[in-house]
Amino acid sequence: MAQNPPYKICFVPRSKEEEEEDEKIYKRYSEIVATLPTKEGWWGKPIYQYQGFWYNSGAFGVGPLAVQDHFKPRPTDVLVASIPKGGTTWLKSLVFAVLNRKSHPPSAQHHPLLIFNSHDLVPVMEMMLYSNILNGNRIPRLDILPSPRLFGTHMPYTSLPQSVALSSPRIVYICRNTKDTLVSWWHFTNKMRSNNSLEPMELEEAFDRFCKGMTSPGPFWEHVLGYWKASLERPQNVLFLKYEQMVDEPALHLKRIAEFMGCPFSSIEEEKEGVVDQIIKLCSFENLSNLAVNKTEENGSGFPNRVFFRQGKVGDSANYLSPEMMDQLDRITKQKFHGSGLTL
Repeated sequence: MAQNPPYKICFVPRSKEEEEEDEKIYKRYSEIVATLPTKEGWWGKPIYQYQGFWYNSGAFGVGPLAVQDHFKPRPTDVLVASIPKGGTTWLKSLVFAVLNRKSHPPSAQHHPLLIFNSHDLVPVMEMMLYSNILNGNRIPRLDILPSPRLFGTHMPYTSLPQSVALSSPRIVYICRNTKDTLVSWWHFTNKMRSNNSLEPMELEEAFDRFCKGMTSPGPFWEHVLGYWKASLERPQNVLFLKYEQMVDEPALHLKRIAEFMGCPFSSIEEEKEGVVDQIIKLCSFENLSNLAVNKTEENGSGFPNRVFFRQGKVGDSANYLSPEMMDQLDRITKQKFHGSGLTL
């Protein structure tokens, strides 16, 4: 039987008065969401548009609103940010392993990544911490967590709480090329639809929705651009990573991540022991996808861990998208990113 993931300690017992207050807060958020534009969702529940981006009401609930009001970052926090299917699961594993390598050496027999899915070790704030859907209208007490705290988010940069800009936690963002992101999202969608006893979605429909920006939380291009611009304006606080480059040179980028987070691989002992290579091996697709926890169990989001692993290959979209689809995505990407200096 699976253990409770570490973040669950944030949901401490509360007084009746505190419970009632949380209920009122979440009721107000639900009332706001009820007034927002909605569209048919990807796997059964509607998506709603908030501050220009689309959210799955069945997964996020009112979480983005709660994060904005209640998340109080510390300067020592690290946020792993991404749009879904951009390399999130891998990046979370790497960041966790790097940040905790002193207390949990990557060669340890009982390393947390061998016991928990990385989404349980780096919980998505707006889903696993602040979502009324998953946590029953309870506001987590994140202040009880020791520093450095490690959280995930799919929220766009422009929707993060104002407090993030003021306290300047470090944000590590990953993105993937447009075509592979779409195909990975489509496969993920159909796994979730199957899990919910729904018929598969045709690729053409997924393509049309993606191009219209109705992924969760999309539009894809605006999400990526928000973090790209932030990384240029505040390079000491936002690290922008490309999935394809990380696949090509994992050791180089792992060292960049460690340096950025303030825990560089600097000791002769670490070099001698091959810690960088150990972390890369621990967090590899081959290793993580074959673990029992990632084959048979669910994480705190309620998703089966197996849905987060398919192939992880670069360029696999060419096996699914027609030349016309690929050309259209390239045109949209070129148009959206024009003048930004960003290419995917």
